[in-house]
Amino acid sequence: MTDNNNWYIEHFERTGSAIGYRLKGKLDEVQSPFQKIEIFATTDWGNLMTIDGAIMLTSKDNFFYHEMISHPVLFTHAAPKRVVIIGGGDCGTLREVLKHPGVESVTQCDIDEQVTVMARKHFPELCDSNDDPRAELMFDDGVAYMANCPAGSVDVVIVDSTDPVGPGEGLFNKAFYESCFKALKDDGILVQQSESPLMQLDLINEMRTEMGKAGFGSFKTLPFPQPCYPTGWWSV
Repeated sequence: MTDNNNWYIEHFERTGSAIGYRLKGKLDEVQSPFQKIEIFATTDWGNLMTIDGAIMLTSKDNFFYHEMISHPVLFTHAAPKRVVIIGGGDCGTLREVLKHPGVESVTQCDIDEQVTVMARKHFPELCDSNDDPRAELMFDDGVAYMANCPAGSVDVVIVDSTDPVGPGEGLFNKAFYESCFKALKDDGILVQQSESPLMQLDLINEMRTEMGKAGFGSFKTLPFPQPCYPTGWWSV
């Protein structure tokens, strides 16, 4: 929410905290069929994107998230050639994945094309790999995409989603994880954003339980700083 003193302030009821950014003004907004996307110019953090009032990224600090959700998993896998990104509409994760020369193809499937439209316009640096011949951008239901993905066809699945509410809710359950498990090769790896490890360990444990039911047998949590998210500490 914005206040009368030109600040954007998001209150986090679950963590009993808040974060704010001083604004120059609003740059853009669009109501898609799925959510409201707004772009603000801040005085110190570059541009700010919010979705349904929740802070998604700023120009200054998005690199933490995009690098940590992509590079560790791609360096862990012995030879990642085929990558799928579910969500990721701002295209920052896609950019990082395509920095790996061994990656031969990346399909990004986000339900809301307007997120990418707004990113191209206001965060063009995140979209400079969108036209890479190895990249395929789809705007469709990620749950359905994974359900229909051929068995054993993917090396790495990256779930770069919003919080487990609204359009992102279906990406945090056993049925979705079963689809991912089926699509992955025997040595494949799934990575997913998993909220704040300081205040949402219950969600992380629930995700591990559902992944285990789907067939996954080994789990690692990687925490990292993310200033614009609740508690300033995030995880995959």
